[in-house]
Amino acid sequence: RLLMDLSPIGEAVLIAREGRRLKAYKDSVGVLTIGIGHTSAAGPPLVTAGLTITSAECDAIFARDVRTYVAAVRKGLKVPVSQNAFDALVSICYNIGPGAFATSTFLKRINAGDTAGARDAILMWNKPAAIITRREAEAAQFVTAYTSALPRATTSQKPIAVAAPVIAVMHPEVPTPVIVPVTPAPVRWSLGNWLTTWLMKPFYG
Repeated sequence: RLLMDLSPIGEAVLIAREGRRLKAYKDSVGVLTIGIGHTSAAGPPLVTAGLTITSAECDAIFARDVRTYVAAVRKGLKVPVSQNAFDALVSICYNIGPGAFATSTFLKRINAGDTAGARDAILMWNKPAAIITRREAEAAQFVTAYTSALPRATTSQKPIAVAAPVIAVMHPEVPTPVIVPVTPAPVRWSLGNWLTTWLMKPFYG
């Protein structure tokens, strides 16, 4: 059984929701934050007033942080979910924290097989008021397959842009198609490049 992970679409919309700031600031509830929604509660670095980071440091912090939240969602789920639902749950967990996620009503309802009730319970996390449009977008993402619609960062924004054409592929764990970006490129084969590919195969594994 393969473990689910945050998809490229899920990551893109999470970053859009959190924003990207290289200088420390206070979020809507006064918590010092930096990078892509990083707070001291998520681990190092400790966020202090006036702290600045580079773009590369921002990406590294996010990559480390997001592993924590993906792990929390994997641990909390006792039933299979679609890729869009998993991505939405990582986004919510990133916002409310692993502790709150683990004891949430929506997680209990998901594990009980109550998808509609879980969606309604997601919307209960509506404080402060500034979070409501994000939570509505996460609730919609939770129940809407990417084949039907791409997610929004908030309900007041347009769906995230996918630069490349997309195709539907099957996630190995659940039967819900997942949208992933692809960049199609025509390939013209000749006897020469076929032989080159065949001969070089041992070097590429």
